[in-house]
Amino acid sequence: MGTIENTRLGRYGIWTFDFDDQPAGLIRDSVRELEELGWPAVWVPETHGREALTHAGFLLSVTERLTVVNGIAQIWAREPRRTQAAARLLAEAYPDRHLLGLGYGAGQPGARPLQAMSDYLDAMDESPAPGTRRLLAAYGPKMLALARDRSAGAHTYHVTPEHTAQAREILGDGPFLGVEHAVLFETDAARAREIARAHLHTYLTSRFNVAKFQRLGYTEADIDGGRGSDRLVDDLVFWGDLDTVTGKLQAHLDAGADHVGVQVIGVEPGTSALPHWRRLADALLPA
Repeated sequence: MGTIENTRLGRYGIWTFDFDDQPAGLIRDSVRELEELGWPAVWVPETHGREALTHAGFLLSVTERLTVVNGIAQIWAREPRRTQAAARLLAEAYPDRHLLGLGYGAGQPGARPLQAMSDYLDAMDESPAPGTRRLLAAYGPKMLALARDRSAGAHTYHVTPEHTAQAREILGDGPFLGVEHAVLFETDAARAREIARAHLHTYLTSRFNVAKFQRLGYTEADIDGGRGSDRLVDDLVFWGDLDTVTGKLQAHLDAGADHVGVQVIGVEPGTSALPHWRRLADALLPA
């Protein structure tokens, strides 16, 4: 697959659910300001509000330099050849500005994630459309190895710097490693953990995510029936003041990540995280 120019993505980018339920005009204004602030990349997931490839195309169309990363496009949402064809168009229209991240997502009953992803990549590669740059959402060693062998690298989500070090060891020196991490600008511990637990609950009650956390050494007591221990919550959501949060994000880069997508949580649905993105730009981006 096509290689990734790390300098174009930069060391930090924005990872956000915010655009999933905002009107297009607000999204346009926000993403243009992000570009003006100097953010080199925006990562967007695929949930219920936006289709992944048209979402990426819209963000690319209203900006000039920003790299847009699908983090992730769910493989169950469209046929492999359609995904390949759409990614090809974006690559032609916006050279080096689109990065296709693919993931198993919510999955299908009875499906095996590794086999499903391998089959999907086989079908993409049989398409007459030429190959485009792609990443795979990967956590366990086998999926990370698949990302290493059949894509430009891996995208991880809700992991620790310790996992980042493990992922880098499996990927080796060449492939790209993009890591998401959630942050919360709240200095009161009880309040911060309350907000973080609400955000994490879905993941702490998901079979695949629980397995991921257990591989990292967290116990059933840490999972705590979906509530999450203080240790687990504090590791998955970096909270505190600006210096505390940005200092903790550096640990992923030190552990081998090429890029960290920063997800700001604690923002009311339908509102914008722009005030926080502005502060983070001043702290994280080159002058």
